[in-house]
Amino acid sequence: MVAVAGKVAVVTGGRRGLGAALVDELLARGARKVYSTARSTFVDARAEVVSAELEVRSEGSVAALAAVAADAEIVFNNAGVLLPSPLLTGALEKTAETFDVNVFGPLRVARAFAPILAANGGGALVNMHSVLSWLAGSGAYGASKAAAWSVTNSLRLELAPQNTLVVGVHAGFIDTDMVAAIERPKATPAETAARIVDGLEAGNTEVLADDVTATVKAALSGPVENLTFAAAS
Repeated sequence: MVAVAGKVAVVTGGRRGLGAALVDELLARGARKVYSTARSTFVDARAEVVSAELEVRSEGSVAALAAVAADAEIVFNNAGVLLPSPLLTGALEKTAETFDVNVFGPLRVARAFAPILAANGGGALVNMHSVLSWLAGSGAYGASKAAAWSVTNSLRLELAPQNTLVVGVHAGFIDTDMVAAIERPKATPAETAARIVDGLEAGNTEVLADDVTATVKAALSGPVENLTFAAAS
């Protein structure tokens, strides 16, 4: 269990969408300070929020954030991209960028903050995945989320000796700019953020943030051809 009240948290991609909702939820639950990042400079007038620039593709940028946020106790790896790119016919550069942001980006953050979390008592690392971690489809994005899920599972083992809780979050469509063009039922960022923080505070290692994700997880023991998702690809 990791209580949020009184803690210092980092939320990557915290300027908008789910990241902004996570910042709001953490503050509502009594977080003492939240570092909220974006790729460019921005201002958050709330005294408890420290805005910071972060490019997760840059090891130097991640290291600079870690130097500033050396008091962090909880890290939310939320920053990500969705670049429509079929694996066979899309530009290989887009696939590479997708993996660099969605897989290696959270890994860079985890590597930089692991010693900080250890020094501050263990805390928690929360990685944002997708229902597409388990489903075939959506090209490079879905493949990157499957890889990110695997990375999270390995990080959980590696960080266990320092008492860091590693949480993997799986979610379907959330009503953010990233999927604004996709016509499907969507959860609100606020309700998704609340489920994520609920899971964190309960000490869960996995959060299924909506009903569609829970349904898909339950079907994983069935034939693989049943796990196909014809979203943007």
